[in-house]
Formats: sequence, C-alpha cells, structure tokens
Amino acid sequence: MVVLVQEIRGAGPLIHTCAERSGPQTRYLVTTRLQVSSKVTPRKLLKLASGCIVGRVRESRALLGVAMISKRIPRLELRAHPAGAIVVRRLLFLLITALCVTAVRARDDTSASAGEAIYRRGVVASGKPLEGEHRNGVRRVGADAACINCHRRSGLGEIEGRSSIPPITGRYLMHARAKSLEDLDLPYVDAVRLDRDPYTDATIARAIRSGLNSEGKPLNDLMPRFALGDEDMAALISYLKSIDPRRVAGVTDTVLHFATIITPDADPVKRQGMLDVIEHYFTEKNSFHLGPSPRLRSTRMMMFKVNRQWQLHIWELTGEPSTWEQQLQDKLVKEPVFAVISGLGGKTWAPVHSFCEHAAVPCLFPNVEVPVDAERDFYSIYLSRGVLLEAQLIASRILGPAPDKIPRTVHQIYRASDVGESGAAALAAALERHGVTVVKHVLEAGDPEKDVAAAVHSADKADALVLWLRAGDVAALGDPPSVPVVYMSGQMAGLERAPVPSDWRERTRMAYPFDLPDLRRVRVDYPMGWFSIRHIPVVAQQVQADTYLACGILSEALSHMVDTFVRDYLIERIEGMVEHRVITGYYPRLTLSQKQRFASKGGYIVRFADANGIRVVADGEWIAP
Repeated sequence: MVVLVQEIRGAGPLIHTCAERSGPQTRYLVTTRLQVSSKVTPRKLLKLASGCIVGRVRESRALLGVAMISKRIPRLELRAHPAGAIVVRRLLFLLITALCVTAVRARDDTSASAGEAIYRRGVVASGKPLEGEHRNGVRRVGADAACINCHRRSGLGEIEGRSSIPPITGRYLMHARAKSLEDLDLPYVDAVRLDRDPYTDATIARAIRSGLNSEGKPLNDLMPRFALGDEDMAALISYLKSIDPRRVAGVTDTVLHFATIITPDADPVKRQGMLDVIEHYFTEKNSFHLGPSPRLRSTRMMMFKVNRQWQLHIWELTGEPSTWEQQLQDKLVKEPVFAVISGLGGKTWAPVHSFCEHAAVPCLFPNVEVPVDAERDFYSIYLSRGVLLEAQLIASRILGPAPDKIPRTVHQIYRASDVGESGAAALAAALERHGVTVVKHVLEAGDPEKDVAAAVHSADKADALVLWLRAGDVAALGDPPSVPVVYMSGQMAGLERAPVPSDWRERTRMAYPFDLPDLRRVRVDYPMGWFSIRHIPVVAQQVQADTYLACGILSEALSHMVDTFVRDYLIERIEGMVEHRVITGYYPRLTLSQKQRFASKGGYIVRFADANGIRVVADGEWIAP
C-alpha cells in the first residue's frame, strides 16, 4: 500500500493544478477553509515525498518550503488510498516543488509588497510618506506622490489630453530598442516608448531619483524626482517587475470568457429581459468574428488586429447570501473568466461585490438597485447608486437651501427585505445629522397591500412622508394623508409609470435618478430599435437599456485594448473612455475616474404634470449630491 493525498482543504489553485495533472483516480475537495490533521508534520511529509519523487529535492530548501506553507495550512490531512506509484510520484513532486518555489520567492514577495506600498499608497518601508518634487519645485507627499496616480494600477500608463504616460511594468521598461511594435513581442499599449535603450535596475533607479531616462535624457516635467533609499528603491523595482501578467485567466488565443451573475432574489421578468439582450449581443458579436489575423504593420490599424470569440457563462446563485461568495469562487475555478458583465441582483449585491474585489475580477455595470457604495474599491463599476442616490436626492430637497424651513419630523414607509430598507436607512442618516426626527414604518414582506393604507394614516402628523414602495403597494395607498409633501422612490415604484393615485399626485415628488423622458428619447431609441430588429421583447426597458449600454462599453474598451488583456487595464480603459460615449441610454452623461465607481452622478426631483397619465416634469434643476 502507498499513501496518496486524497483530500486537501485550503490549498486553493495549487492543489487544483495538482489534481488536474495527477489523473482521475484522485478526488480533491478545494475550499477556502484551512483545516487539516495534525498527524502529519512537515518533516514527515518531506520524508514521504523524498521516497517517491523522481529526482530528490535538496533537503534544506524543501524543509524551508514545507515549514513556510505549514503556517498557511496548519493541518494537512493525508488519507491511505491504494493507487499506482506513478500517480503518487507526480502528485507529491508537484506539491513539494510548489512549496519550494514559494519558499524561494518569499523574500521577493516581501520586497514586492513593500514596493506595492510605495507604488499604490505613497508609503515607504519606514512608514513615512513618500516625497517627490517636480522640476519646477512643486512637492508631492504621501498618496499624492504615489506612482499609481499617473502610471495607474496596471502600470500600463495612459494618455490624457496631450500628456502621454508610458507603461512602466518590467517588460515594457526593459525591452530592446525597436523601430516599431511589430519588432517586439509585446501587447499593444498606446504610450509605449520604442526607440530607446532598454532600462536596467540602475537606470530605473536613476530615472526615479534624477528624472533621466535610459539614455540619460531628461524625462517629462510631469515626472517627480524621489529621494528613495536603496532598500525602498529595490522594493519598488521588484514590484514593477511583478505587475507584468503574461497569461490572464479567461483569455485564450481564440476566446474571451465572460460571466453574468444573477442572484436568487432577482426579479424573474427583469432576469429574462436582461438575458435576452446580453445573449443576443454576444451572438451578434461572434457573427462578425473574422478568425485569427496576422500581426499588422501599421499602428493605425492595431484597433482591428485581434479577433476573438466572446463566450458567456451564466452564473446563477442559490441559497443564502452568506454562501454566494464561496459559490462564485467555485464557479471561477471551474469556468475562469476575464470579467463579469451586467448581471442582476435583488436586495443585496454585497457578496458579489466582495467576490469581485477579492478575486480581482472586473464587475461591469450590474443591474442592481442598491449597489455597494465603496469608492475605495476598484473592480466593481456601477452606472448609478440606485436607491442610495435617491436618498441623497430626497435629502437635498428636504434639507434645502433654507435651514429655518427644514421639517422637524419625517416618516418613512418601506417593506422589510426589500431595497427600500437600504434607501430609508441612508436617508435617515442624512436627515438625523441635521436634527430631523425620522420615524420608520416597516411593513413585513408578507403583509397584504391593504396594510399600506394603515401605515400611511399613522403618519398624518409628520411634516413629510417618504415612500420606498413597489408599484403594487403604491396602487394601494388609499386616501392621501394630511402631510404637506410626499416623496417617493421612482426606481422602486416604476418611474413615470408608477400607479400613483390621482389625489396623491399634486403633493407627491418623485426621486428620479435618470434623465427626463423627453431628454433621453433619442439615446434610448437606439437600443429600442436594436431590440426591435432582433425581436427582443421589451419587458423591463430601463434594465434592458442598461444591459445594452454595459455590453457596448465593454466592446468599445476591448477594441482600444487590442491584445493587452489585463483586468486592471480593462477598468482603466473604461474610466478613460466612458465620458466620450454618445449613446448613454437613460443617463445624460457618464464619467469615471480613479476612486469613482458610479458613472452617473445625479438625478432630478420630478412631479406629475397631470392628475392622470405618465408625463413628469422636473421640479428643479439636475441635482448632483
């Protein structure tokens, strides 16, 4: 009998790779939990491995590797299992080799993490802020001096107006002199410098400290000069070499893989409408696939060089939100994707947002009414803040320009387990900071619609009433209360098609986080025409228009990226180009930049123009809270 590693928990991609290489006889359970039997010590594992692998590993290096990994995986379970010796040799060889490589790289990883702190946060190893000075004497300190501000998170630079910031990852700095990009085996980047001497560690350090390029010529005045010590400099250079991915998950020579995520509480009508649009878009994209094309000789034509099929993976979640992130991790291992596009959520999107941040997977413009408001995060981009923006719009109207007219008591009505709960909480926090008393009336999820009228009349003595209700509850409002003004979530109620009773309309003001219907007509007619030609039923116009917009932005960004398939770079290209789009659907304008995760920044407070009908008019100017 031989011993075969049959089940290992906590090793992630390493063990997944081993399982693929060792054959079908072995079953693996891969989770994120670190859990193992204390019976196997690192020395015992080494002894076992050394007797089986082909070609012995030096004992000192192997022990170092096992000891280091054992801190990450404190317990490693080995179960007896009859199997061929060849399988054992292959598996253990892969495992021990990976442990050794990890140990050898440990010091480099530490250096790279110190370099990352300098690059991203502007903090040197001592904890002090990074300091830089431009040629004209302007000083930058800390986060303002961080390299990421200009060279971006990807290290691939950018072009802003007439300013060109070159890529500074290892292979772009150290490439040989070339007359054109076709002379180099490098993915296309707009601002790459070709006809110059390659950088070395010494000339990179000189460029950072003295502002001189690889040939000793002055760099652009935009580049500060940094007085970095030798250790900090070595750490930064090590980091620049590390942000140089050669192979990205979800990308092959012929296919780009994408996922769309649907939570179990998503509206089924919107779900079908969203999927109709995204599936048709992918089908049409692939119908124009031209196949592999030769490397072009003109950079003017690089935009049309790469032709890859788009493959869509539909990731439908099940169960409680607490299980979603693990489900998504499992799906990503099984079906690696380059990015997540569109998607549909219900009450919460937080576990999906968290997954995308932890897995470093771009999540582009999901259809969610309550997104995660985390501007410090990077990988999730939304079209709007949803009900959180509506809360800001209502707060700006209630608080108003005249402090002496701020209402003293505001009542809110919403249903438990719906997105209105988040909107109400955001509004209450904003109002209570200004001394306004906020009273909440919570309708249970199973309460009949007739209970809405009872909740309304309990707010008779309020100075203002705010409704976070769906269309069915709005239709059941009953007689209006005596409150002077009523505010309503437009996104939840159905926008201009909200079934607001006629005797409520005069006093009702609706938060409207989109452009007005008359002003957006031309921009929305374009996707509506696209749907009509392809016989796509319009069942949820705003969701379907937003899905079409998300696919269009992705397509345009990829055309500019050409063959530089880097996830961070995808986000950066979208940030730079989205403001130039003409077809923006429901939104008057879209803009993004570093530390901005919401493309549309404002909305209106509107009122109904008539006692009946769907025409709404702005009750004031566009508000950008």
